[in-house]
Amino acid sequence: MGKKDKNKKKGKGAEKTAAKTEKKLTQKRKKELAAIGEDDIEKIVAEIEKEEKKRLQVVEKVVEPPSRRVNFSLVPHPLKDELILFGGEFFNGQKTFLYNDLFLYKPSRNEWLILKAPAGPPPRCGHQMVALSANQGQLWLFGGEYASPSQEQFYHYRDLWLFHMADKKWEKINAPGGPSARSGHRMVCVKKQLIVFGGFHDVLRDYKYFNDLYAFNLENYTWAKLEPSGTPPSPRSGCVMAALPDGRVMIYGGYSKTRVKKDVDKGNVHTDMFILSPEKHDETGTKWKWMTVKGSGVSVTPRCGLTLASAGAKAYVFGGVLDSEEDEEDIAGIFYNDLFVLELEKSCWRTVQISGKKDKDGKSHRRRRKEKDSQEDKEADEGSCSEEEEEDEEALPAVIEDGVFTMTLGTASTSAVQETVVSESSNKTKYFVPSPRMNCGLAVKGGVLYLYGGMIEDGDRQYTYSDFYSLDLHKLDEWKTIIPNDLSTQEWFESDSSSNNENENEEDSESEEEAMEEDNNEEESDITMDELKRDENC
Repeated sequence: MGKKDKNKKKGKGAEKTAAKTEKKLTQKRKKELAAIGEDDIEKIVAEIEKEEKKRLQVVEKVVEPPSRRVNFSLVPHPLKDELILFGGEFFNGQKTFLYNDLFLYKPSRNEWLILKAPAGPPPRCGHQMVALSANQGQLWLFGGEYASPSQEQFYHYRDLWLFHMADKKWEKINAPGGPSARSGHRMVCVKKQLIVFGGFHDVLRDYKYFNDLYAFNLENYTWAKLEPSGTPPSPRSGCVMAALPDGRVMIYGGYSKTRVKKDVDKGNVHTDMFILSPEKHDETGTKWKWMTVKGSGVSVTPRCGLTLASAGAKAYVFGGVLDSEEDEEDIAGIFYNDLFVLELEKSCWRTVQISGKKDKDGKSHRRRRKEKDSQEDKEADEGSCSEEEEEDEEALPAVIEDGVFTMTLGTASTSAVQETVVSESSNKTKYFVPSPRMNCGLAVKGGVLYLYGGMIEDGDRQYTYSDFYSLDLHKLDEWKTIIPNDLSTQEWFESDSSSNNENENEEDSESEEEAMEEDNNEEESDITMDELKRDENC
């Protein structure tokens, strides 16, 4: 009995140590913030929202294109030939800038407008935005994160906002029972519901990844936590998510990290695919089922930070990065600029091939190949998803598994990802493709794919883009440059954060050791008193 009590006391001692360490670190953090003249981040966010409420008039005017940014939202206007861009972040090596500006892009005029409406959401990045045609146009915004300029503090949102396009008015929706604060989540609209999945919460000293699932009812404005049957995706952020025309939802990939040891984490890039299906005969919209999918078509190399744009039964995916860990602390990234199309019904990947501009005779450069290049070879190169491939002995079936039954969805090909260089006899023609990047903006409007911004890393430096391109999805002849890529104008300031981090780690360790020493003294005293009481009882 006594031994059990002693072990229990040790467990409480560990909790005390953690609490005291956290208290000391909080006090230390307050002193550091005061030294650099920075308020507590919750106070900063509250002040920003307070200032937004003071805006009384709607301002809409033609402006220059948006500044460099990453982790923003770019969505097609549901009723007009326009694109909508909101939020994002930019880091120059020493300072982080967060945005809450709302831009409209008019392709017919190649014109950007900024729209400032009263009582809007505070600045953020890593959020999700969905545009709907209901009530003359709606923008739904959920979650995201805010970082203080020094990047010493992070704040994750759990707020839900609605922008009424006709009235040009923001409304904060106060509905209980929704997802916890997070960023890096994904959100789509399915049958009058907003479906929110995954994300992460990071407060520098600790982090958590999510695989929970929530639905927001667009008719009665209520949240519901969904508990689908089947095996769910593991916790992750930054996956791609698309709503299928039949009411199902596709989820692919994502990123998470696990703690290896103190101050050392290991990143996990996910390459699995899932289908979320509504249960048959369910009229409540709350009963769903997870199914694992093995996709078909070309093989997509592992990566995270890729961006998806839905277009009916297809989804287009661009870029991404794969981190290669040279050791536990040094990480180098391989960035991509390939473009894939995913046929959602078949879960089939294909590489999007740029044909090149046509000559005067009407033939594209790609079509002017030697006749010995057969149609079968071209289909294999492009990762065809046609049914004829089932006759190929080496073709593998795409399979859905849910632990109960198996369903074949098509065929898989082992074709490699095509490069953007096409041979013409002995010469090689290079077709322009936007440079490699992660977390760019991608949207389809009027049969045209638009790509904006994003970022790439080079060693310790982070370069953020402000370039803008379009690709006609009917012609697939060339990427057109709307705003050229110009990184020469980006300033980068070397940071002394590495030395500061070393000092912080040393101070954190000292705080933890002090807390443990104090707690050990108290624990010895507690155990002694406990033993005396047991002796008295005997």
